[in-house]
Amino acid sequence: MLENFWANAAFSLAPTLLVGLIFWFIMRGIFRADRNERKAYTEIEAVERAKFEKERAAE
Repeated sequence: MLENFWANAAFSLAPTLLVGLIFWFIMRGIFRADRNERKAYTEIEAVERAKFEKERAAE
């Protein structure tokens, strides 16, 4: 009886844990992509600002 209880408990929790893990991996990927995109945008903006200041100083 006790073995059957633990098997039922494991099978009941497995789908919830799997969905939770899939959700966690998806959210982690989204947050990492956003962080990398913001970093790249900041670098591009810094280059453009430097270029603009250089052109402005030449005038």
